[in-house]
Amino acid sequence: MKRFAAIVSYDGTDFFGFQNQPGLRTVQGKFEEALHRIHKFCISSQGAGRTDTGVHGFGQVIAFDSNLDRLEATTMRDALNANLPSDMYVRKVHEVDENFNPRFAAKKRIYHYYIQTSSEPDIFRRRFVWWFPYSLDIKSMRRAAVNLLGEHDFAAFRTGKDDRNPVRTITAIRIIRYKPYIILIRVEGISFLKRMVRNIVGTLVKVGTGSVSEESVSEFLSSHDRSTLPGTAPPQGLVFYKVIFDEFET
Repeated sequence: MKRFAAIVSYDGTDFFGFQNQPGLRTVQGKFEEALHRIHKFCISSQGAGRTDTGVHGFGQVIAFDSNLDRLEATTMRDALNANLPSDMYVRKVHEVDENFNPRFAAKKRIYHYYIQTSSEPDIFRRRFVWWFPYSLDIKSMRRAAVNLLGEHDFAAFRTGKDDRNPVRTITAIRIIRYKPYIILIRVEGISFLKRMVRNIVGTLVKVGTGSVSEESVSEFLSSHDRSTLPGTAPPQGLVFYKVIFDEFET
């Protein structure tokens, strides 16, 4: 048996998230359908992270076993792409150790969030940005983001049923004007709670409009209460961008 790790990109618009859900179109479900067509039997897979409905992936990592010893990594990549739908694409495949699990092996996860601040929407970008036709004070957002760096209890920044330990570590938040009307918020950390990145972005945007003070971000953290947050960002602007491993370069 060989074990492979595939780096997968997907347009999350028409998926009900990453994880398998009976009767729903998911990224993991379509990936395992492709594995079934290649191997002629069911093969389970493990992902590096669970994206929600409408959230995109550029560097999702999916690991799986294969009994097809004749297939090398590049051949497996081509076989997967021949069997995946048009809104999924395998960028690379690596052969990995038999015990490799992308969820536990990940050293860092990086998310990108894109905000379009033009006065009119760009219909060709509407699936991949949050159209927010108001000016944002990026410098104020950067100062507020400093309060989120390091290890904190992020219970206030999680949404829905998530019973995991809320203590998480954010190693970096960068906010840059990516294009004249596009702002990129890059969030790096070891692991994240459910909708944590979208809640961070929603809060920083409120700071950028001046409706929430920079100092309030620390107060939100200390509250441990999701209801104190001013809002969450919609899913279409979020991309699971990259996962860092010791084993290989994604």
